[in-house]
Amino acid sequence: MATLNTSSSLAIAIEPTLLKQWTVQDYHRMSELGILDAGERTELIAGQITLMAAKGTPHVTALHLLANAFRDRLGNTALVRTQDPIQLDDFSEPEPDLAIARGSVLDYAERHPTPDRLDLVVEVADSTLRQDCEIKDKLYARSGIIEYWIIDLKNRQLHRFRNPTPTGYTEHSILFESDEISPLAFPDIVLAIASILPPPS
Repeated sequence: MATLNTSSSLAIAIEPTLLKQWTVQDYHRMSELGILDAGERTELIAGQITLMAAKGTPHVTALHLLANAFRDRLGNTALVRTQDPIQLDDFSEPEPDLAIARGSVLDYAERHPTPDRLDLVVEVADSTLRQDCEIKDKLYARSGIIEYWIIDLKNRQLHRFRNPTPTGYTEHSILFESDEISPLAFPDIVLAIASILPPPS
C-alpha cells in the first residue's frame, strides 16, 4: 500500500497495483521534455519518481571525506562517482551518494554503470536512514550490488551490507566511530570510520 500525503493532516492510501510504473526510458524522456522540474533532484526507484532530500553541511562534508579517501587510494584503478545515476534495471535509476565502478569515466559515456560494474555503493544518511536501510538495501541487494554502506551521521556509525540475495542482504553489520573498514573488492584499503565523519557538533 502506497501512502500519498496531500496536506499536513490528510494521507491517502493507494494500492501499488494502481500506480503507474515508469521505466528508465520514460524517466529520461520526461526530463528531456521538461516535465520534471530541473531545479528538483529526483531519482527513479522501482518505477516511482521520488524527490531526493536536501544535502546539509555534514552530509556534504562526509561525502567529500569519503570520496577523497577512495580517490587517493584507488588512483586510476577504479572510478569513484558521487551523486551520479546508476541503472539497476528497467525501472530503477537511483543516484547514490557514492559508487565505485570498474573502468574509467569514458566507459560510461553512453550509459550509466550497471550492477555488474559496481564494487561498492554508499549512501550518506542524515534524515534518510530509514529509507536507506529498509528500501534501498532491498533494491541494491535484489540488483546484486555486492556491498552497500550507509554512513549514519546522526549516530556516527556505518551500516555495512553484504551477501546480496533476491530478498535482501544476509549480512548487516554496524560499525562504530572507533572501528575500521575495508571494502570487499579492495581489501588492502583500510578506512577509519572516524576519518570519514564530519567533526562532532
